[in-house]
Amino acid sequence: MPLSVRHLLGIKSLLRSDIELIFKTADEFKKVINRPIKKVPSLRDITIANVFFENSTRTKLSFELAEKRLSADVINFAASNSSVKKGETLLDTVHNILAMKVDMIVMRHSSPGASHFLSLHTPAIIVNAGDGTHEHPTQALLDCYSIREKLGSVEGKKVAIIGDISHSRVALSNIFALQKLGAEVMLCAPPTLLPPFIEQLNVKISHSIEETLRWCDVANMLRIQLERQKTANIPSLREYALYFGLNSRLLERIGKEIIVMHPGPINRGVEIESAVADSPQAIILDQVENGVAIRMAVLYLLAAQNA
Repeated sequence: MPLSVRHLLGIKSLLRSDIELIFKTADEFKKVINRPIKKVPSLRDITIANVFFENSTRTKLSFELAEKRLSADVINFAASNSSVKKGETLLDTVHNILAMKVDMIVMRHSSPGASHFLSLHTPAIIVNAGDGTHEHPTQALLDCYSIREKLGSVEGKKVAIIGDISHSRVALSNIFALQKLGAEVMLCAPPTLLPPFIEQLNVKISHSIEETLRWCDVANMLRIQLERQKTANIPSLREYALYFGLNSRLLERIGKEIIVMHPGPINRGVEIESAVADSPQAIILDQVENGVAIRMAVLYLLAAQNA
């Protein structure tokens, strides 16, 4: 069965069957990226533009590598070096790119809903690589895929998302994806870093990291996003680390094996201690590897859907 959507704008619009199809396809592509010849001709003659209006390391490189592994033609756009600085609008920028016969656009933008807006005004396939504090669908897919790989299934697992929930697009996409796959979700953060009405998403809420870790099978740590905070939401990073940081002493005290995740970039010594981030129970680098396979699967399936 093909995907039920033409674009990947968010997890909210996906069916569980879509997610499972992406995972099965990623299983095959993971075999590809771990063999000596890491390339397949699946998207030969397809041109993909990576249009990033915000800084990115992992996501941008992961998409670019996924595209090249699929033999697509790739062009990269960075707003900091473009005519956007001269006042060009988003639509004018994209229409100029499309005039060069681009088939797919992978876009990151600071405004929530930017990728949805673009999908209504352009004929190209749109993949949301993060829109403001709204969604980051491929990150949630690779996170859930990594849990599935490590624990065998996402169904029935208890997953905690700990950190700056209010300013995180990763948190919202993860909540949607985890619940569609049958997991329980708990959010742990100071009250000032939880958005209003978040409990309406049928999640558990905690303000104690120790209580949260005793409950969960998986802890997904989020960084404090100071660049998005218009006011000070915490007294200091030191105090945040003291009460909500994940360290080895805390893990030893609860005496239980927990899978530790982080979408990156890591602020070592703030939300997570280096000894934990580099420990065998952390699957942070597995997430990065799986990101390439997941993005290959997404691009391949969307291109096939729109062929």
